[in-house]
Amino acid sequence: MKARSLRLRLGLAALAGVLASAIVGWRQSAPPTDTTQSSAGGVAPGAAFVKSMDGTVPDGNLRAWQSSRGAPAGGALALAELKRMFDYYLSAVGEQTVAAITQKIHLELERTLPADQVPQAKRLFGLYVEFKTALIELERKPGLSGQGVQAIRNRFVAMQDLRARFFNAEETQAMFGFEDAYDTDALARLEISQNSALSATQRQEQLAALDAAMPEDLRRERDAPRVILRVEEKVADMRAKGASDDDIYRVRAKEFSPEAAARLADLDREEAEWKRRIANYLGERSQLLQAQANAPEADRHMALMKLQQAQFSEDERRRLPAYEP
Repeated sequence: MKARSLRLRLGLAALAGVLASAIVGWRQSAPPTDTTQSSAGGVAPGAAFVKSMDGTVPDGNLRAWQSSRGAPAGGALALAELKRMFDYYLSAVGEQTVAAITQKIHLELERTLPADQVPQAKRLFGLYVEFKTALIELERKPGLSGQGVQAIRNRFVAMQDLRARFFNAEETQAMFGFEDAYDTDALARLEISQNSALSATQRQEQLAALDAAMPEDLRRERDAPRVILRVEEKVADMRAKGASDDDIYRVRAKEFSPEAAARLADLDREEAEWKRRIANYLGERSQLLQAQANAPEADRHMALMKLQQAQFSEDERRRLPAYEP
């Protein structure tokens, strides 16, 4: 199983906590100065853009943006998808240069969108990179330092003011509206929890009022990790009782979506394959150590290294100590 697949699955359960705490620092950091000599042209078609993205699917449904372009009901969701695509590739900073990432995004936009829509998408990406870069200078202002509630609010407001220099109101709402709502709610809860003037009862009442006023889409996002854990607990119980893969797929498809159920099924297969490989390796390792019990330690070490290299990649070998007795 690819390590990233497991991290992605575990990350779902931690998603709410990450988003709620992200406001403490800048959620978006500017790309560093280019230091890596690389180019997007060196990535083979169909291959991961960078190694850390191996086994993942790019975020952002550009076809949804294309189909809903100009439709008020779908515009906000579509531009949010576009921003997710930007964030996905910008996360490769450090493994690829900003220039290479820009080239890759431009190629994806040209490949996916009609020609008349590409300039608008490229413009938004250019503004997004400029905005992220400007955040670095903003962060250096002494008046915005600190971890107290007021300092966090000051940074949040300053970030919004800065963002308004790059995006109009429609673009801001479409690309950042949900994040702003989430962060505003998180900040309000932080202020309540740190308000020493409130009694425990008053604190509970104010938190309950925030819960009652929470928009439905925000509530779904907050509750998503709990739903995932509940469904996976149900899946584990079903497996223990002999449920088939088709039974598991149907439950997940009903709770999430057919696409999500298919991805989880892929992860299940990867995990099962990884467990099989580990079990096979541990068996061969035990036999090797028994056979060379009286051999010099250096010889045993060399034999173990050869066994590991024959069965696992370099990245996988780093994980083996966690499984070895």
